[in-house]
Amino acid sequence: MSGPGLTNAALGTAGLAGFLALGEVVPRLGLVSEDYFPPTSRIARALFTELGDGAFWTALGDTLTGWALGLAIALGAGLVVGVLVSVVPYLREVTASTIEFLRPIPSVALIPLAVLLYGSELRSVLLLVVYAAFWQILIQVLYGVQDVDPVAEETARSYGLGTVARIRHVLWPSALPYVMTGVRLAAAVALVLAVTAELVIGAPGLGARIAVAQSSQAVPDMYALVVVTGLLGLLINVGARTVERRALAWHQSVRGEVVA
Repeated sequence: MSGPGLTNAALGTAGLAGFLALGEVVPRLGLVSEDYFPPTSRIARALFTELGDGAFWTALGDTLTGWALGLAIALGAGLVVGVLVSVVPYLREVTASTIEFLRPIPSVALIPLAVLLYGSELRSVLLLVVYAAFWQILIQVLYGVQDVDPVAEETARSYGLGTVARIRHVLWPSALPYVMTGVRLAAAVALVLAVTAELVIGAPGLGARIAVAQSSQAVPDMYALVVVTGLLGLLINVGARTVERRALAWHQSVRGEVVA
């Protein structure tokens, strides 16, 4: 790493260090009560304690399980439905109003339904995660298919390519940048909904552990778990960006990020 990349990394590190220092100083000076906002050092000690607790790793595994399964289901369903709606004549027009009606419904509004159907089981988490992540992927697939060059489509038809061949060689390369954007957005949304479901419903995971820490007045532990969820989101975003760059190494949007 050199040049602008190194500068950005240094600035990011400096910003994080400043934020942690501010979190240490503000409660020490009495600007906020340590009972509600403990210093960074206390949160760090609580975090190390959590890392040594086997129940923490079990909760982390539960959260990652709900996130990964929900994202995988949403990805498969979003791709299949998006391609079918796009390539089947008139299906886009028939489903447009239904999609526009269902898409804005917040996933958290389905929490009572999830509890009614599945209680505090993993399936409740999956219901919310899949519903939230599905729309992120579906909409991007629809946009990606719309962006296919009509000249390329007609050329493929003139050469006698069938539907499957046109999807593979024309539609998919054009839609892939949109799909990867949808996956990146869906991955972040899926984590948010997984933790939210655990926090509200009480399903096993980091969210439920945060709720227990809050109710038992273990404030440093609560903040430590919140930090874990933040780091988890950061890792997921970095991982998604890395996959996106590799999958789209041939695309102009990624080649333009390469600094000589």
